[in-house]
Amino acid sequence: MMRIAFLGPHGTFCEQALGSVLDDFPGARTEPAASTTAALDALRAGDAELACVPIESSVEGAVPATMDGLVETPPVVVIREILLPVRFGVLVRPGTTAADVATVASHPHGEAQTRRWLAAHLPHAEVRMTPSTAAAAAAVADGQVDAAVCAPVAARHYGLEMLADGVHDTGDAVTRFVVVARADSTLPAPTGTDRTSIAATTVNEPGALLAILTEFAIRGVDLTRIESRPSKARLGTYWFFLDGAGHVAEAAMGEALAALHRRCTDLRFLGSYPRATVPPGSTAPSPPVAPPVPGQTPADHAAAAEWLHALRSLPSRAAAGPVVG
Repeated sequence: MMRIAFLGPHGTFCEQALGSVLDDFPGARTEPAASTTAALDALRAGDAELACVPIESSVEGAVPATMDGLVETPPVVVIREILLPVRFGVLVRPGTTAADVATVASHPHGEAQTRRWLAAHLPHAEVRMTPSTAAAAAAVADGQVDAAVCAPVAARHYGLEMLADGVHDTGDAVTRFVVVARADSTLPAPTGTDRTSIAATTVNEPGALLAILTEFAIRGVDLTRIESRPSKARLGTYWFFLDGAGHVAEAAMGEALAALHRRCTDLRFLGSYPRATVPPGSTAPSPPVAPPVPGQTPADHAAAAEWLHALRSLPSRAAAGPVVG
């Protein structure tokens, strides 16, 4: 039976995101992990065949633990992404009123997306951080805190009541989750609307990052995300994380990655997988997609490859000496 570790405990947005694609993994058993790091560790240790973790929020940006975990060894690859519109609820024990709330807990990204709401509606409450939004709900159920900012679905898991629903500072917030497999897994086939993720390190010299970006630009690859994270080797050294439109099996992306393999001091392929869209019914827009660059479409690359092959197939004169005459 396939096991899928996810950021737990039960009742997280991560579990909700994973549940939306479980039909694609028939018979899979989902297993909550205490943290994003624990979910990826379970995958690497063989205690799970897949892991589902959050990677970025439209409000708060990247999830550092996921970014750092993706470049650890043994290598892993993303095989699926999920976009989940996020609406928070404030959950409390039955009978609790707003006046009773002295402490409120949430995941750092949940707190960041509801900070102004909390300041306006629970101004005297101490805010505490938890490894996940569902862990905050569990802390309420255990009596450790008075309220949790979390997924509304956590109410039925922990016997809580909704003090407030639809809580957010910024409307149309979306969190992106990824399903991760070990690097020896089969990659998803190209669909024509794919995304490829990599992480790279390079020498510290003027123009080094520009040189990396140029390999994508000259091939018409739309970069959809660029971020840096400390390499942890020493101060001032970084991993550059890049997402680009396209699949490694396609010419433009494949050529760009081959060029980076020659140029970078370390290059990690983090997967090629179908680009997700926001589910129907949400008011949140899907991420923008740049139009194809003329001369850089798959058909253009195929035509160029055929032309080059024809040139290389021409008879060649043996290098017997200089041509006289």
